[in-house]
Amino acid sequence: MRKFTMLLLFLSFVSVQGQAPRVISSDWMGFSQTIDIQTPAKKKFKLIASAKVETAEPKAWAGIWARVNNKNDEVGFFDNMGDRPIKSKDWQSYTVEGTIDENSKSLTFGGLGSYNGKFYFDKFQLFIENAKGVFEPVTLLNSGFETPVNNGDIPKWNLGTSKAKLVKVKEYKVSSDKSAADGKNALVLEGTGIIIKETGKIGNVEGASPKIGDMISMLEDLKDRVERAVKNMNQYEIDYLHDEQANRIGALVMHLAAAEKYYQVFTFENREFNDEEKKIWEAALNLDQGGRDEFKGHDIQYYLDIYNEVRAKTISELKKRDDAWFAEVQMKYDISNQYCWFHVMEHQSSHLGQILFLKKRIPPQQQQKPIIDKGIKQ
Repeated sequence: MRKFTMLLLFLSFVSVQGQAPRVISSDWMGFSQTIDIQTPAKKKFKLIASAKVETAEPKAWAGIWARVNNKNDEVGFFDNMGDRPIKSKDWQSYTVEGTIDENSKSLTFGGLGSYNGKFYFDKFQLFIENAKGVFEPVTLLNSGFETPVNNGDIPKWNLGTSKAKLVKVKEYKVSSDKSAADGKNALVLEGTGIIIKETGKIGNVEGASPKIGDMISMLEDLKDRVERAVKNMNQYEIDYLHDEQANRIGALVMHLAAAEKYYQVFTFENREFNDEEKKIWEAALNLDQGGRDEFKGHDIQYYLDIYNEVRAKTISELKKRDDAWFAEVQMKYDISNQYCWFHVMEHQSSHLGQILFLKKRIPPQQQQKPIIDKGIKQ
């Protein structure tokens, strides 16, 4: 690698590959390398790579991406080609251009694939401007993926978008392929089984009246946000208790299911919980010490399965009714059915904020030190 005038460049490629990656569920996957970089003056860089996409999914796309990480742990420059997604089935070269400055700490870069399909990558090149304004190449490790994928790992590259947090995505297979743009091998990310939900629209729900369709789409949008926030959390995270008055995140998801169950019987059957239903749902509904004691020790899917089962019944029952029923007033509390389900919707929103607040404040899990048997003193 050439020496840059007035530029300190430290290669920190890898050696995290001995670290076990965390397995998550996602509709996209990325890979990366990171270099530590410092400069006393603003400099430009160019990241160039070849890519192509094979897919029957209209929303599928690939991107070449780069992120400048600043000394204050904030993101400086960032570009993932989201505004100009790669969709061509033919090999083409793509460029991301950005800047580093005196506040820069490191540069992370790589590729990503989104949704179902095969996303091919090859021939990564990085150029950084020197003091004379000339772009000089930086040596990248396994830049053309000639060292093939080994058991799902990309030699000299990190799975995920951070060298500190390696992640494998259940929906994606990582492999090498001989149809390279340059050399003998290319990298392939293959996404399968990803369900793409329509977003950004309200209403027009098949089988539902107009106003009820609006409500179903809003309820579903918020539930999807809750699921995205929690679905990859581990046991420690969902059971973590911020303080003695807080609630565990797993319990909060159970609370959302319990509140929705209550409004099912209240609006669809014009009644309160009976004794049997109270035994099942009351602790989750109240979220007092009983909830803190009861809702722990389950993985997140346990709570999501209950939440999804309750929601399926909500949608099924709402579709049996029309807008006239929606406007009917529950005389006991002088509120309409529509207002009840509006409350369920905003209730989800309120607790989603709480979940995100708690999630950001979970400290790293401490690794338990092994107990060393020193024997019995005589």
